[in-house]
Amino acid sequence: MPKINKYVDIDTVEREAKKDLIDRHSPFIHCKETAKAGEPFEVTVKMGNEYTHPDDFDHYIESVALYNKETLLAKATYVPGTLGNVKAHNTTTFTIIPTTKKLNLVAHGYCTKHGIWESTPVIVEVTE
Repeated sequence: MPKINKYVDIDTVEREAKKDLIDRHSPFIHCKETAKAGEPFEVTVKMGNEYTHPDDFDHYIESVALYNKETLLAKATYVPGTLGNVKAHNTTTFTIIPTTKKLNLVAHGYCTKHGIWESTPVIVEVTE
């Protein structure tokens, strides 16, 4: 099983280089707090909040995956240079159809140099 790195609040980190490493490798989930069962629901995953990630041929975000607990809902893969070979926020919007009463969303981003990084979970209430 590969090691999964988890986001920690960068405000609690003293060294700027460590803040940069943690933030730019962490996925952040952006979506509404509620969804309707059976209707399309958009979830955006942004890699990095304050710091951007490189898009070099030997160091880039290879994939972004969205889970409901342990169930894979969607995954996007990228080739190097997709973002124009510049530092940028890899932002992916997934459209899912909620079928449960609650979503416990977690995102994973995979950096080709620094491995798998996991977001802070986001809970979405699903109404009928």
